[in-house]
This record gives sequence, structure tokens and C-alpha cells, in this order.
Amino acid sequence: MVNDTGQLYTIEGIAAGLIMLLTAFIVVNSTSVYTPGDTHITDMQLEVVGSDALAMMNTAPNNTLEKSPLQTMVETDDAVNFGTMFKNLVNNRTGTTPDSIQYRASVVYDNPNTPGQYNSTPLGESRSLTGGEHAVHVSQWVLVMKQFPECHAQSCSGNHAALVEVYLWRD
Repeated sequence: MVNDTGQLYTIEGIAAGLIMLLTAFIVVNSTSVYTPGDTHITDMQLEVVGSDALAMMNTAPNNTLEKSPLQTMVETDDAVNFGTMFKNLVNNRTGTTPDSIQYRASVVYDNPNTPGQYNSTPLGESRSLTGGEHAVHVSQWVLVMKQFPECHAQSCSGNHAALVEVYLWRD
């Protein structure tokens, strides 16, 4: 003799099992454990340090209308002062030993002779990038009063927007 009194218990057991499996799946997939081996965390920190350093260098003294140190360095191609100021900002930390962040900087600008083409001039480097380092990229727009090497026309005088690009890596 067969009856249907056990069917409801079977359906309830299957539904409870599915709910437990779904809950375990959600918990396992939503938990993230960050370990020191995760390189993207240190890359983000290095990007923030570099961006903050460039922003500080591009701020005029006492928030006046004077030129920022970064504007002056780009206009005069002053790689020595750029390197000194930039390395002091990025390698400064609490404790007795400074950080070991290296950099390579350049200025990218629009070539007025051929629209849509961009040229680059070096702004300095702490040491050469050999390719084995894991570098991150930061940049800062600067408004400069400079005539770049490719432009010899009268229309090239005046303010130009230039992009200061810096590659950073740790030794």
C-alpha cells in the first residue's frame, strides 16, 4: 500500500539542502583575504604616493597666483631640482630609513606642426628602467609658458598644456 504522506518531507529536505548549498557558495565567494603577496595593493599605494607628490609639486606656494615648482621645472627643463624634490616627497616616511622608490619622468606635449601627434622630452630619472622592475604610472597636467623644440612659429609662444608622466618602482 503506497500513500503520499512522505512527499512533503522529501520536498522540504531538498529545499533545505539547496538553501544550505547556496548560503555556503555565497559566503565562500564573498570573503576576500589579502596577503602580502598581492601586488595590486602595493601598486595602488605607490600610485597614490606618486600622484600626491606630483600634486604637491604642482601647487603654487601659499596658494598664490605664482607658478608652482613643477611649472618652473618643466619650463626650465630642471631635471636636478625635479629629482631632488620628487625623491624627497616619495621617499619620505616615518622611521629612520627612507623608502627606495625610483622614478623616470618625462613631459608629453602636443606637436603643433602635426596635429594629433605627441612628443616627449625627458625630465629626469633616478636610474634607468631595465624592464625587470614592476613600475606604475602617474601623471599630472601642467600649464607652462614654453616653446617646445619642434615649434619654431610665432604661434607657439604662450601657455601650453603639458603632461608630466612619471614611472615609479621600488628597488
